[in-house]
Amino acid sequence: MFSVFALLVFFGCGNESNHSGKTSNQSSPSAPSSSNGSVPDSPVKGVIAYTPQTLSNPFFSVISENIRDEAAKNGYEVLMVDPDYDVKKQSEQIDDFIVKDVTAIVLVPCDRIAVGPAVKQANEAGIPVFTVDSKCDAEGVRIEGHVGTDNFQGGELAGKAMIKALGESGGKVLILDLKRANSCVLRVDGFKKVLVAHNEARSSGKIEIVAELDGNGEEIKGRQSTADTLQVHEDLAGIFAINDPSALGAYRAVEEADRQDRVKIIAFDGQPEGRQAIKKGQIFAEPMQHPDQMGILIVQMIMKYQAGEDYEEELLIPATLYTKTEADQDPDLK
Repeated sequence: MFSVFALLVFFGCGNESNHSGKTSNQSSPSAPSSSNGSVPDSPVKGVIAYTPQTLSNPFFSVISENIRDEAAKNGYEVLMVDPDYDVKKQSEQIDDFIVKDVTAIVLVPCDRIAVGPAVKQANEAGIPVFTVDSKCDAEGVRIEGHVGTDNFQGGELAGKAMIKALGESGGKVLILDLKRANSCVLRVDGFKKVLVAHNEARSSGKIEIVAELDGNGEEIKGRQSTADTLQVHEDLAGIFAINDPSALGAYRAVEEADRQDRVKIIAFDGQPEGRQAIKKGQIFAEPMQHPDQMGILIVQMIMKYQAGEDYEEELLIPATLYTKTEADQDPDLK
């Protein structure tokens, strides 16, 4: 939807500032399996393997669809697997990619540290690893490039939205986080930065973070963590959830406690379910990501790597705040 990008130097996982004439893994099986298990009719140039945190989250499914489409345009097959938030399973999937000698691996780390040994094995096998959405923070590994949202900037937008939602009264706030994902850590950091500045500038109406709990990026856990907090803090005024599923779970808990008119929810993502909830007034606002662009850009980065061309090792896409005003004018919402 938006095409404004911020090009920054990638510091995560030991990257340098740019690439120039790298040796790439050129091996390509003659008949690789596609994401649906079929065999292509004609030989392909190679296989791009994709393991996100989960494919049950629509956000990662949109990335996968665009990876597959962009790869096909360039003559590459895509192998997609679902670790279902399990870093052990994801590590085993990377091991399998190495055995299959794929051309490149696209990774959304289930755990930004614990996936390190598997990535290192791919490095040693000469298979380039790229990350999308969330970085890898493991020491001693090589990541060839990253495409994601400017999550810190998005977190700042979320903080400003919370200030607007709570108004002059301020109040107590819950954060539903996901600390094992680098992208979510940055969102919370940006959110907190704005709230700290807000509180320092006033003597009353401050916003207090009373709890920071794991929402696991999913509706069930978001609902549970919110319900627990509502029991302890009956005067809770706001919730910041790091993605749409956990925000929707938070709303279910708020609704069950009959406090939907007293608790304002700020989400993050911009998926159809989240945007619909904003239109209904269930969520106040959310910074919007662009997973379609992430899928396209990560494949284009891999193509430049394969060709030995120079490229920026980090592409960050600015988030855009989505409110009820945008929801009411959104042609994609019924």
